[in-house]
Formats: sequence, C-alpha cells, structure tokens
Amino acid sequence: MATKVHMEALSPTMEEGQLVRWLKQEGDAVSEGDILAEIETDKATMELVARGAGVLRNITLKEGGTAKVGDVIAVIAKPGEDVVSASAGAAAERKVAAASATGAAAASAGSAVATAPAPPAAPRVPAVSAAAGAPAAAKATDGDGRVKASPLAKRLASEAGIALSSVAGSGPGGRIVKADIEAAAKAAPAAQAPAVRAPAVAAVRVEGPDSEVIPHSQIRKTIAKRLATSIGPIPTFYLTIDVDMTRLVAAREQVNRRLEATGGGKASINDFILKAVAIALSRHPEVNASWGDAAITRYHRVHVGVAVAIEDGLITPVVRDADRKGIAEIAAEVRELAGRAREKKLKPEEYTGATFSVSNLGMFGIDEFTAIINPPEAGILAVGQVTDRVVAVNGQPVVRPRMRMTMSCDHRVIDGATGAKFLQTLRDYLEEPVMMLA
Repeated sequence: MATKVHMEALSPTMEEGQLVRWLKQEGDAVSEGDILAEIETDKATMELVARGAGVLRNITLKEGGTAKVGDVIAVIAKPGEDVVSASAGAAAERKVAAASATGAAAASAGSAVATAPAPPAAPRVPAVSAAAGAPAAAKATDGDGRVKASPLAKRLASEAGIALSSVAGSGPGGRIVKADIEAAAKAAPAAQAPAVRAPAVAAVRVEGPDSEVIPHSQIRKTIAKRLATSIGPIPTFYLTIDVDMTRLVAAREQVNRRLEATGGGKASINDFILKAVAIALSRHPEVNASWGDAAITRYHRVHVGVAVAIEDGLITPVVRDADRKGIAEIAAEVRELAGRAREKKLKPEEYTGATFSVSNLGMFGIDEFTAIINPPEAGILAVGQVTDRVVAVNGQPVVRPRMRMTMSCDHRVIDGATGAKFLQTLRDYLEEPVMMLA
C-alpha cells in the first residue's frame, strides 16, 4: 500500500515548512527511517524521515517551495504499484486550498477596486544578464513565480548586491547556484564601466530592477507572529538598573586564566550574567513564572533562554537548570547551542521551555535598549555594553566599568516592587561575583 509523505510538524509551533532540498529523488529506493529531505521550520532546519518503504514517487513540492503541516508532498510506493489514488488525494487537497486562497484574493481585490483607482502603469526596465551586453536568459521559477536559487546563492547575491532576477541559472532546471553568482559578481565591474566614465555632474542611470522582493523565511514569519501576540496584548512595563562591573570584570579575568591553564574555553561577560540571572530567579520564583488564562504558573526549575542572532532573525536556545551549573559549564553550553543555532541544527527541546530570557546587544556597542517578552514568559532582560564612565565614589569622580540592564515585565505576573527586588538581587550578584561563585 502506498505511503503518503506529509509535511510533518517538526517543531512544536510549526504551521508550515519550506523544503530546502530533497535528499532522495523520484525513483530512488527508500527504506523506513531514511532521511528524505531537509525542511526549514519556524526555528531550525530539520530532517524529514520516511514512514514507509518502497520507491519515492510523485514529488509535488519542489525545493524552495512551502507547504502547510499535513499537506502531502510525495508518495512512497512499491515498484509498479498504482499511486493514482494517493496522488489524486494530494491534488484534491491542493485544489481546495488554492480555491480558498483565490476566493479570498478576489474578494480583497474587489474591495480595493471599489475604494481606490488603479495606479498608472510604470515603464518596465529590461533585466540585464550577468554577462555585459548579453540578452537575459529565461529564469527558472517555482510555483509562485519566485526565481529558483540555492540558499547559498541567495546569501551570496544579497551580500554582493546582485538581484537574482538578473542572473541566468546553470543548475538543474535553470536553478541559480553559487558559480552563477560568482560569475555575475566578476562581470559587474565591466558592465558598470561606462557609468564610471560619465561626467560627475551627469545623472547615472542604474540598469536593473529598482527593488527586490525577498520571501519571508519560516523563522521570520514566526518572529512576526509571536511579537504581535506579545507587544500588544501583554501590559508591559520596564525597569532599568546601572551596575558597577569592576569586580566582575576582574573575576572573569581570573576565571579565564584558570580555564586557559586547563585547556578550557573562555567565559564571556554574558556567561556570568546568565549565572547571576539564574540564581536571582531561584530566589524570586514570582519572576520565574508565566501567565495563563486560569492561573499563574511558578516554575521550580530555572531554564534561561539566550537570544542568538542568526541569518534569518533570532532564536532563543535554552540553558536548562542554569542556577545549578558553574560558569565554565554555562559558557561551553552556550557556545555549543549558539553554534548549532546559526547552522539551524537545534532540536525542538533545545529552544523551547525557557522560563525567562536574556538578550545581550553589548557586543554591538549598544548601551541600553528594551526587549520584547517571549510569551508565555513573564520577563526578559536586555543587557547593554560594559563601558568606562565617570561616577562619584565617596564624593570623588572616578572611572569605573558600568553596565545598564532593562527588564521588560508582564504586569499581569510581575508588579513594580517585585521586579525591583529581583533586579536588586541580580545587581548584588554582579557587583559581588564571589557570592555566586561560592
């Protein structure tokens, strides 16, 4: 009996997935448990596993395309087995979804026509191929008209400022690959030479499209959805403290000397902050909590989420039981989690279940900022850079390393005094780090 290959829910919050690449092709023999494809979810790139054995047939989702959870994207059947019924079922599902989307689009278009006149048509600018003076080749596109390109080619094109629509693909089916972008980048100086020789006072016309439409990644879609459910509905207030980091900076130097002597990796300022936050949360369980429709949940274990910037946005790996771990252990775990987060290789259990989060932009030279709460958590700490500032000590001006931190609080769970007491405890640990290293 044929086995339908569904787009599976590969993360707890996944609603649709984007197919990065097929690892098996039509006609390939498949055993149950084989990895069929790589799927980009709302958090990471995961592997889609075969749920049956036979031959992979009737692939309906191409690389770069998206499908909702539950959609059929291929069929696994025995050689010669009739797969018409399975394929027909998949096609019917897609037709129903397409008809629904078309109806909604038509209704929206009708409303727009009734309220506003159509804008005048703009003159079209011809696309320029990678080779100067050569006519643009036909581009391979996916089902929704987007130019087909590998993820690496897209990134290289973005970094080089090259529009994918101006590049002819040499990959399978006209897909744009790394070599095509490199060739376009080399050809660009020659194509732009006439503009360089033009008089400085003359207007230079740039050939090619005026803009580029970049489709949302699954991660970016999820970020947008979750932030919309946070900043609006959640009554948020902010508390900021200024911390003297003199002793912590010195303690970090001592710890790193010991780690270096034993062959271990260095600990960052952020690793110390994570440890201090975790201990402070264990002393203030009313902050280590979340809001529910019927009750507030206070957590007896401390799981700290660490915001990590990745190419497509932001993800928050979780250091579990952080209050029970040493600085060196936290440092090693954060490095490992952050590395796999950037490679989109995190497992769902590694980025879910945080009870509080920390976002640090100090390494980018940011002094102070506010962060958006990650529901259902009740708070998030925004950390700025450590910088030398002149402060008064015993009535005399001195230079000290200082750091500002701002906590965003869900007022349904955390009151002003509650948040203030938590930050007082946190500051005590940071200004007297021996307290948390004991």
